[in-house]
Amino acid sequence: MSHADDHDHNHDHYRLKLALALTGGYSLVEFVGGWLTNSLALLSDAGHMLSDVSAMALSLFAAYIATLPVTSQKTFGYYRAEILAAFLNGLTLWLVAGIIFREAYYRFFTPPEVQGQGVLIVGSIGLIVNLLTAWMLHDAHGANLNVRGVFLHVLSDALGSVGAIVAGGLILWTGWLWVDPMTSLLIGGLILFSSFGLVRESVDILMQATPRHLNLAQIQHTMESVPGVARVHDLHVWTLTSGLFTLTAHIVVNGSSDHHALLDAIEQTIQDRYGINHTTLQLEPSDRQDNEPSHF
Repeated sequence: MSHADDHDHNHDHYRLKLALALTGGYSLVEFVGGWLTNSLALLSDAGHMLSDVSAMALSLFAAYIATLPVTSQKTFGYYRAEILAAFLNGLTLWLVAGIIFREAYYRFFTPPEVQGQGVLIVGSIGLIVNLLTAWMLHDAHGANLNVRGVFLHVLSDALGSVGAIVAGGLILWTGWLWVDPMTSLLIGGLILFSSFGLVRESVDILMQATPRHLNLAQIQHTMESVPGVARVHDLHVWTLTSGLFTLTAHIVVNGSSDHHALLDAIEQTIQDRYGINHTTLQLEPSDRQDNEPSHF
């Protein structure tokens, strides 16, 4: 990594920490505001902002974990700790959404008094905080996958703040108390939507599934197109942690090619075409595999 890249990396972490402090602090303010105004919409939006905080903390945690050394017991290091944290984070958000849905159901039948003016003020400030956070992360979200995920979380939460503002305004001007639980249902839906991908991806990684953006048959075809390769079998590709992919395969060699040069060619092709840097390849002579079909 160059000095300029290292500087940009550190700057991204600084902005992420600043956004974490800003969003985390205001999520507590919004929670207190929701409790004081008796607004489920604000409490729901506070839970949504908590999902932003979790995503930011997870991104910083992943960056820290990546620096821990490999040991004889943890031969892959601590990369999977990020995935476990992501999985638990997603399940917690589902629990939060379930609590919101349950409370909203009861409030539809017996809507309590809600202070619309307070909801409007707190929701408006929350929207400003979300927009400020998105502005801080905008320059970095295209280059860093983790920061990009956080950026999308913040934009989603901005919609939740808009919903709280609309709810506060309608309660203040029309007295429609049912708007508060309705808005909380919409925010709960946003929480489920934003966390579903997190849970699905973390489960895929823990199950060592092939990454969704990669086609195993296409990778096999690419490897078999390298001169000197007769056939590829026992091919596996999985994700070690976010953005770090691993490939293992048995390569049936065609003829008496230079094995070192062939390995270099295959590894370089895989890296250039699919961004897979960690490969383990076993070369086999063709006379051992003449009768063995090609399979994954």
